[in-house]
Amino acid sequence: MEFKKFVDRHVARIRPLEKAGALAYWNAALSGNQEDVKKYSEIQLELEKIYTDAAEFNFVKKFRESMEVQDGQLSRMADLLYLRYVGNQVDSALLQEIVNLSGTVENKFAVYRTEIDGKELTSNQVLTILREEKDCAHRRRVWEANKRVGRVVAGDLLKLINLRNESARAVGFDNYYSMSLTLAEQDEEELVSLFAELEKLTRDPFLELKRRFDAELAEGYSIKPEEMRPWHYHDPFFQEAPADGRIDLNRYYRNRDIVELVRTFYAGIGMPVEDILERSDLYERKGKNPHAFCTDIDREGDIRILCNLKNDKYWMETLLHELGHGVYDKYIDPALPYLLRIYPHIALTEATAMYFGRLSQDPGWMSEALGLDDREAAKIAPSLEKSLRLKMMVFARWVQTMFNFERQLYRDPEQDLNRLWWDMVERYQFVPRPEGRSEPDWATKIHVVMSPVYYHNYMLGEMIASQIHHHVKEEVLTRGKSTAGIYGNTEVGEYFKEVVFKPGNLLPLSGRVKAVTGEALSPRYFVEQFVKEQA
Repeated sequence: MEFKKFVDRHVARIRPLEKAGALAYWNAALSGNQEDVKKYSEIQLELEKIYTDAAEFNFVKKFRESMEVQDGQLSRMADLLYLRYVGNQVDSALLQEIVNLSGTVENKFAVYRTEIDGKELTSNQVLTILREEKDCAHRRRVWEANKRVGRVVAGDLLKLINLRNESARAVGFDNYYSMSLTLAEQDEEELVSLFAELEKLTRDPFLELKRRFDAELAEGYSIKPEEMRPWHYHDPFFQEAPADGRIDLNRYYRNRDIVELVRTFYAGIGMPVEDILERSDLYERKGKNPHAFCTDIDREGDIRILCNLKNDKYWMETLLHELGHGVYDKYIDPALPYLLRIYPHIALTEATAMYFGRLSQDPGWMSEALGLDDREAAKIAPSLEKSLRLKMMVFARWVQTMFNFERQLYRDPEQDLNRLWWDMVERYQFVPRPEGRSEPDWATKIHVVMSPVYYHNYMLGEMIASQIHHHVKEEVLTRGKSTAGIYGNTEVGEYFKEVVFKPGNLLPLSGRVKAVTGEALSPRYFVEQFVKEQA
């Protein structure tokens, strides 16, 4: 068949480039070296140029619209190729400018270090200060120094946003935001409606919770609750809940090897990760990307994660999370065609990663993983459950800020973005803006550069994770010999491998969510798990 031959030729072209690009990105993340960044950008440009070919685009479009593609896998590949080509029917010089500028801004983020009194602070050190420091003046200095990366990148970032919009208009879209959702098989109005519903359901419960922990935090700083400002929270964006002072989760991990804990857990549910860990880079050093990610280098088993581990709660969750991405990639059916040998949408792999990441605060999982006795487990369970609910509520409101800001950003990049950012923060997170501040704080979130029109998928992932949690609890655990929990339960591993991971990208997200959980995507289970239980 003519289309099958086209797919084979196409894969033969892109496969080595995608592998080389993944390796270049990995090397750039490890080194921060400009040559590695340049190599990655060059490969990405070469890939993007393939999808600018108008004749190939028209060929794919013709077959997609015809009745000639009856094979289910070929039909799905026709859809995926069409979406990939349509977004690249723009001038190659414009694409090159976008790729090059994106790489430049990403590298500025990667090498930036917060500096106080001539001393560089790592990301971990900044977070430690924001979690532990009681001196409000020092907290503010560190917070403001951390935000100075916005000045470093804002000019290039705004130029990049305008270039992205230019590319979207060239192929018939109003802006890059709308185009990105369409190409990701997402309906913008449905997404807006879903987030509006979630905002309404979480607003009052969150505001009540925030009043309580603002009062607790303010007391610790010897200030009034109404004096609380962004630097009084425990991370630079208030995207994570303040630590519960009544329980120090870090002490449970401080003297443990979290890599060994995670290795043992995944092996126990029938999904060993030893091979992934052996290829990974786990600890921080100068010049290395200070964040964390998982990458599938070749869709043939070369899966790696990058972390900057410390034995604490944050990195325990992060390691479980990144390996959640890793096992997804690992257990996709290797017999699937290359184009389908990947998750169907970022929200589903995020959901899996979030499901596993949440375990770091699950009392049952901690009891098993850390060998806690029954008395200790019962003692910490209420605080753990409260902490996780608070974490989810804080995150749900933070994502509202990102979702609504980014949508408005691409609709009108020329507006006062400094003001818009704090309008959103005040509206959705109820955090007062610093008096008299007009800085590009919107430009300090790396996802705006590296993963544009992406952040809402984290919240979709949380909703899907709650839907999966409900399904596992009600349908999967009851099938096995043990109904105590996930730890050591191979039935759970089989469910993820066979039902969630194996089918790859045979269906779009909406179809896969229904296949995985038996229901369409809804905020219902997230609200039941983390909002209604607040009462």
